[in-house]
Amino acid sequence: MNHRREIIICLGSSCFSRGNKNLLKIIQRFVTHQGLTEKVFFRGDHCFGECSEGPNIKIGGKVFNHVSEDNVQQILIESLGDLIKTGG
Repeated sequence: MNHRREIIICLGSSCFSRGNKNLLKIIQRFVTHQGLTEKVFFRGDHCFGECSEGPNIKIGGKVFNHVSEDNVQQILIESLGDLIKTGG
């Protein structure tokens, strides 16, 4: 049974221009370095409908707004920490 945690990054024009282009690379690097490539499913999607709150990402169904290079790693650790610690 495959229970991969889903990470979705908004690729709508507003989020993308506000920084999700760089966040895409940071998240990919984090997933790889933490050995989570088999434990998470990472993909892009179009607008989440929260453009004024962007950049936005969604992890396990929860939307995170105002994501930046400064806070994305903490969001990932808090959202995926159980997978990192236990090997999921």
